[in-house]
Amino acid sequence: MLPGSLASFCRRLLGVAIATIGLCACAAGPAALPGAVGTLPAAVDAALQRAALPRDALSVMVVPVQEGAAARLVHQGDRAQNPASVMKLVTTFAALDLLGPAFAWETPVYLDAPPRDGLLRGNVYIQGQGDPALVVERLWLLMQRLRAQGVAQIDGDIVLDRSAFVLPAHDPAQFDGEPWRPYNVSPDALLLNYKALVMDFQPDAAAGVARVRYTPPLAGMDLPTSVPLARAAQGCGDWRAALRAELADAARIVFAGAYPPACGAREWAVAPADPSGYAARAVAGMWREVGGRLTGRVRDGQVPAGLKPAFSLRSPSLAEVVRDINKHSNNVMTQQLLLTLGLHKGGQGSFDAAREVLSRWWQQRMAGADAPVVDNGAGLSREARVTARALARLLQQAWAAPVMPEFMASLPLAGVDGTLRRRNGPSQGAAHLKTGSLRDVTALAGYVLGASGRRYALVAMVNHENAGAARPALDALVDWTARDLDH
Repeated sequence: MLPGSLASFCRRLLGVAIATIGLCACAAGPAALPGAVGTLPAAVDAALQRAALPRDALSVMVVPVQEGAAARLVHQGDRAQNPASVMKLVTTFAALDLLGPAFAWETPVYLDAPPRDGLLRGNVYIQGQGDPALVVERLWLLMQRLRAQGVAQIDGDIVLDRSAFVLPAHDPAQFDGEPWRPYNVSPDALLLNYKALVMDFQPDAAAGVARVRYTPPLAGMDLPTSVPLARAAQGCGDWRAALRAELADAARIVFAGAYPPACGAREWAVAPADPSGYAARAVAGMWREVGGRLTGRVRDGQVPAGLKPAFSLRSPSLAEVVRDINKHSNNVMTQQLLLTLGLHKGGQGSFDAAREVLSRWWQQRMAGADAPVVDNGAGLSREARVTARALARLLQQAWAAPVMPEFMASLPLAGVDGTLRRRNGPSQGAAHLKTGSLRDVTALAGYVLGASGRRYALVAMVNHENAGAARPALDALVDWTARDLDH
């Protein structure tokens, strides 16, 4: 395997980490502040009616980015709502503010004996420190650097030290009953490739099969290299269901169905069974891929005290990681970031320590604004809550912060990239917005440049069983904000 572009791989894989299903209960709150515009724009109101959504399902704040300026629109700004992935704005801005945009993660590698003539009579230790971007290309690079230490054969074990994070037990099926979805994987101090396996399907009409390739190579798994092609007349449709994939066995994947040739080349990313064993399989498979030999096994453990690293693999900068998180709404990367705050600013890589760090930061930075319930920091949660007013305050603070360029550039640009790449309308190219979507939640928040040249912080959240139908109403709100010369 040759190393590819990290950005290219992220574009392929990060999109599959978007949360898609959730549940929310809402509490009533005041409709608007005295003196603020509380009447919804006509286009927004009409879109809500077409979607059969009540006005009280929506919370909105549209304010100039300069703190203290009069709000342009407030509708239920103090009602605590589930923001879905919009919660990532809290975690990413806090991380940029507290750690700095140049912060990077290190993954040190240790040898407990000197290699001689390509043979290491001892163990190799890989110590995870929470790097959210240790994707397949960088795992390949780590193994190549191990080879460059003069190690061709390890007469011992490869030991994975994942003790930097203190995590509760995690059931990947708990949130929505779909444990094979990569967005449901748990964080890990040694998170490799988001614990995802990407399957590439390439039809071979002459052979009557679709060839299947897997990234990364996972040791100890029986992975079929082909699947029969379906009848040529069959359209593409739900091709994943047509494969009838059996994914529950940690040692193998089975395709009991067929692949529709009309689909052409496709990719499917899944989280294999036994996620706790993923790192060991990925390390063993990649070590073999680069030509290394191992007489022992890959296992969990800790680096012995006093051992010095032979080398360390450095991650992309925090600014780059935050861009990947917000552009593509990656849940597990966000949780890695939250836990990193706990590790570096709270003394422990745990959710409790991280939430305490965020709470202190919020009180200092956003004094007077209702603190959010961040839960895991990613928005893949039924408990997360925040008010539109609090998020608008955060956006104003971020606008005035030294890290504003890095934070704003991390948000999807309407009609250009990320989760907004398909959006058209007056705000195309003029709105940097983070989107959020769960089964009962549709939300967005960010910055909109008006036709007047004024820039606004916009927050909109819909919590309702029919929230999925709210997207046209939120689009109308963004367009209304952008056309500020008409109002």
